[in-house]
Formats: sequence, structure tokens, C-alpha cells
Amino acid sequence: MAQTDQLPPDADTIESIARATIAGLPPEFRAHLGDVVLIVEEFADDETLDALGIEDPFDLSGVYHGRPVGEKSSMDSGTLPDRIHLYRRAILDEWIATGVGLTALVAHVTIHEIGHHFGLSDADMHALEAAASDR
Repeated sequence: MAQTDQLPPDADTIESIARATIAGLPPEFRAHLGDVVLIVEEFADDETLDALGIEDPFDLSGVYHGRPVGEKSSMDSGTLPDRIHLYRRAILDEWIATGVGLTALVAHVTIHEIGHHFGLSDADMHALEAAASDR
């Protein structure tokens, strides 16, 4: 008898996909991600939503907190580490709404946030996503 009541992917599954995406990036990008913390949460907190002017937490699937690599300075000591937050419930909602495969969607969101870490343009982020999927 087939199982029809499957549970949605949990935070560990989302994190595993994101880490596999990072592992598939070109080495020149991976080399600069060692100190970036990856966090998977259910939703963005109210402070993050307010700062971005977003009312519905389902409208935010990921966010980068930190300073882009090109803006860092030796005077940045004592600051929190750069963080990439992925929001599971928003990702799952988008997954269901769009029909895009979960792996492709998590990879897309992860690479988009990594792009912010590097200060990349949208076009550069798409090129990075293509390079990661070719590996």
C-alpha cells in the first residue's frame, strides 16, 4: 500500500539542500563563505519583516544579514557573523504555488542570498546559479 500522507520537508531537509548547493559552487566563491552562518527557520521574525517593509511572512523565503565582501573592513571586529536565513514555510508555500522542484527552489534562494554576500547583481546571481547547476 502506498503512503499518501507524506510530511512536508523539514528544516534539516532544506538545510541539506542549501549545503549541497553551496558545495556545488565554484571554488572561488566557496572560499569566501567559510564564516557565513546558514540558518533555516520557519518564518522571518517581525523585526526582519518590518525592516524590509514586508507584511506577510510568506512573502520572504530568504534574507542575507551582513556586509557584502567588497564592503568589509578590518575595522569590522566585534560584529555578528554574516548570516543567510532561509524560511522554510515561505519556501514550501512557493514550492507548492509554483511547481518548481524543491531542490531547484532552495538552490535558487540560497544562491540569491549568497549573491548578496558578494554584492552581485541579479544577472551575476543568475550566472552563479547556472555555474552551480552545471557542476
